[in-house]
Amino acid sequence: MKKTMTILITIILTTLVVLVGMNFFTGEKRIEKKLEQSYEINDEQFLRSMSVLLGPPFLEGNEVKTLNNGDEIFAAMIQAIKGAEKTITFETFIYWNDSIGIEFAEALSERARAGVKVHVLLDWLGSVKMEEKQLDQMRRAGVEIQRYHKPHWSHLPRLNNRTHRKILVIDGKLGFTGGVGIADQWRGDARNPEEWRDSHFQITGPAVAQLQAVFMDNWIKAQGRVLHGELYFPALKSTGQLKAQVFSSSPTGGSDSMQLMYMMSITAAKQSIDISSAYFVPDELTMTTLISAAKRGVKIRIITPGKHIDTETVRKASRADWGKLLEAGIRIAEYEPTMYHCKIFIADNLLVSVGSTNFDNRSFRLNDEANLNIYDSKFASEQAEIFNEDWSHSHLITYQEWANRPLTDKAMENLAAILKTQL
Repeated sequence: MKKTMTILITIILTTLVVLVGMNFFTGEKRIEKKLEQSYEINDEQFLRSMSVLLGPPFLEGNEVKTLNNGDEIFAAMIQAIKGAEKTITFETFIYWNDSIGIEFAEALSERARAGVKVHVLLDWLGSVKMEEKQLDQMRRAGVEIQRYHKPHWSHLPRLNNRTHRKILVIDGKLGFTGGVGIADQWRGDARNPEEWRDSHFQITGPAVAQLQAVFMDNWIKAQGRVLHGELYFPALKSTGQLKAQVFSSSPTGGSDSMQLMYMMSITAAKQSIDISSAYFVPDELTMTTLISAAKRGVKIRIITPGKHIDTETVRKASRADWGKLLEAGIRIAEYEPTMYHCKIFIADNLLVSVGSTNFDNRSFRLNDEANLNIYDSKFASEQAEIFNEDWSHSHLITYQEWANRPLTDKAMENLAAILKTQL
């Protein structure tokens, strides 16, 4: 009997170790070498490569509106929800039982009671702070809710794969994406440390169908039912002048694709790259690609959070490797007023990529992510102005300051860097 119990315990422990290991590693081949520069961002070949190699294609005729900080972002999203006539599809990582969460729940419930088909997809881990009564309230109103990768024996190896996407689509015609989660930290206008700095984007035009398709990708995974037809994918007319593409990635559909999109863009850049990243923990490939761009004359600026950050481990892991970047002439600054949660990439004053993706391994290989790519010089200039404003509120880190930081900081940073593959 004792021998049987020992064998049983050994099997259980071995199974747990294997499952944990499967969550920490992916079986896919990784991009290991930097890309060669074959064209520039203003070359039509760049657009073709982004459309055909990575896909889906850039579509013309879109309009994109920038929404800065919670008061502006939440007002626009709730107004859009209240105006929905046929369908609402909503996917998010963070959804907490805060005052703004209650507002969203009430707006979604009201529309469901009015006959609108409302589908809400919440990451299980990101929404763990929601109370069950809040979910039940929405369900009773007719809101269809799915929790993404809720712990279950059938998908234990995928527990480390979260949906980090932020998608809201109204009637298949009006879309929102960006960095904002549904929690009170995002309320306000970044006026103090309690009000996070972030950006979100409202889009109309043909590219909204691509955003809807990304939502459907995870909805099918979570629910197993396809939502289709005119209610979700109506014919979309041109609403503006912007070329846009909704780009997504996931471990199950090519975990390197988001990083490849960024690396292709960095490699094609000729003049400038501006990066806003809430969690900037680059791997060797990313660092090599950025340094190569800097060495060929590309001016690179990066804004990351400063002392106001929700996870100090990420900040420490990030700072551990800044020396190589700073020596190459890349400028890095830490945002000072509050937590900086923006995720924006601007290259050569022409390409802009916004959405849920951070410059870290978790976004590049572990999470489901979605970005809106816009190819337009006027829009890029507008984003550059916003970046410059954020830069003016940031502390520039020099190589000397980084090199002379206390030994205790260096030790803690190097220790945190061990966890880079999970950050």
